[in-house]
Amino acid sequence: MVQKKKSQSHDPYAPVAKNQLLAARLPMWRSKFIVLLVFGAFASLAGRAFWVQVANQDFYVDQGQKRYQRTIELDATRGRIVDRNGSMLAVSLATYEIWASPKLLDEAAFAPLSKLLDLPLAELRRRLNGDKTFVLLKRQVDADTADHLNKLGLAGITQIADSKRFYPEGESAAHVVGFTDIEDNGQEGVELAANEQLLGVPGQREVIRDRLGRVVSETRPLVPAQNGDTIHLTIDRRIQQLAYAQLKDAIAKHHAEAGSVVVLDARNGEILALANYPSFDPNDRARLTGRQLRNRAVVDTFEPGSTIKPVVVALSIDEGKVRPQSIIDTAPGWYKIGPAVIHDTSNHGAMTVAEAVQKSSNIALAKLALNLPAEKIWNKYQEYGLGLRPELTFPGVASGKVRPYKRWRPIEQATMAYGYGLSTSLLQIAQVYTAYAGDGTLHPVSLLRKEGNTDRDADGNAAANDAAQATGKGHAVTTPATARAIRSMLEMATGQGGTGRAAAVEGYRIGGKTGTARKQVGATYAKNRYRALFVGMAPMSDPRLIVAVMIDDPAGKAFYGGTVAGPVFGAVTGGALQLLGVPPDA
Repeated sequence: MVQKKKSQSHDPYAPVAKNQLLAARLPMWRSKFIVLLVFGAFASLAGRAFWVQVANQDFYVDQGQKRYQRTIELDATRGRIVDRNGSMLAVSLATYEIWASPKLLDEAAFAPLSKLLDLPLAELRRRLNGDKTFVLLKRQVDADTADHLNKLGLAGITQIADSKRFYPEGESAAHVVGFTDIEDNGQEGVELAANEQLLGVPGQREVIRDRLGRVVSETRPLVPAQNGDTIHLTIDRRIQQLAYAQLKDAIAKHHAEAGSVVVLDARNGEILALANYPSFDPNDRARLTGRQLRNRAVVDTFEPGSTIKPVVVALSIDEGKVRPQSIIDTAPGWYKIGPAVIHDTSNHGAMTVAEAVQKSSNIALAKLALNLPAEKIWNKYQEYGLGLRPELTFPGVASGKVRPYKRWRPIEQATMAYGYGLSTSLLQIAQVYTAYAGDGTLHPVSLLRKEGNTDRDADGNAAANDAAQATGKGHAVTTPATARAIRSMLEMATGQGGTGRAAAVEGYRIGGKTGTARKQVGATYAKNRYRALFVGMAPMSDPRLIVAVMIDDPAGKAFYGGTVAGPVFGAVTGGALQLLGVPPDA
């Protein structure tokens, strides 16, 4: 008989209960430490969240926005500069600024980008290797290049609208218009003088960009830019081109150092042309020099020579000292004042006051000056604006110099009557002659016109605004009768027996005064260096134009004002009168 074994009960947890590791009791401090660590971690997270979300929220919001939101300044378009008839003298052309986000720009894009922007690869890498998030690569990129760049679809490249100044008249009007720098701020000429009006007010655009730098939305309404004003000049670009071309040819012909031409509207003193040579191209200033940059007609001063003689003649007539037909004895061709001796080009003998102007007698003018109080001469020069800065909105306008009369010696009082011992600019001399072109009223020169004021009416007819233009402010410096007498003398000076015959204009009666002034070198006058001058007006029946010409240091055989500057006057005056539609009066 088989005996059954006694069954034993099976406990599934028995091996676990016998596990020595579980059977051991852990110290309480370890569990508390773990709990404390967990609590500390959560407390740190809560503190950090408080610091980011509450205590320093503005900072982190601002940092976040910088990653995707940008404020783009919208540049105002610089105002245009136009001539009296609305023709463009300076205008802004659309260009672009190319910016890059270095972290988003792929290395493979460097080569095509370098070629398209005409930027050396090494320079491109230098600009992109830095900590900046937004880098300017190039400015004033033309529209075609910007379009090609856009077609490449490069990530991290942004184009911002910009502009570049363009000057259609180039060299001819460079000294009048001036130019701007790369920031579009005026540096010379009208660009500098009227910079505030031309600049305008920039606008703003706040945008959100994606990770590739592309604009996806705007965060607030656009603030549009206010474009600059249009500046209307008194300049006539046709006359400006004519004056510059004739001046350039004359300087080349006579191998002169430099020269200037000023053309004024005789009725109101408006500047129709102001040309200088040498000049420069404001569209390409890579090799610009100070010699080219000087606006000689406005900033250079010199002794005006015989062109100033009508002032003392007019004063002598007004004071009742002489009449146009009064006789002055200039024999024997020289005149001694103290130890000094004054000479004429030849012995003219006894001559009338009118003939003294016609033949440009220094002795006659010296005698007229010494017959007047020095104070009266000085005051009259002041009335004509000599020694005073012209009322012109233009940088660097020179005032010239007339020494106080109390310091004049007799010889100085005499020489000032025929243009030595004082200094003026060519613009000032031209302004003096406005007094003789009309009724004795001196018209201050001007360069800026009111917007919309042109020489044509709504139907396009010339000279519709004659009455409006003839209202230029001025003051009387001589009587109408004396002004007419001076005009007659000036006409004699350009006729038979006068010094200005070479200035003749076919079909028109002209009048003017020559000047040949020795150049001062150091403390003495050079023997063979001169300034040739001619200032005149036309047509004499009703003067419309005043033209002043200065040729500096002609090196050819001819150096007299009549033979060097006179022909320039004739060519400019004749062409300008035809352009303005002034009928012949000869």
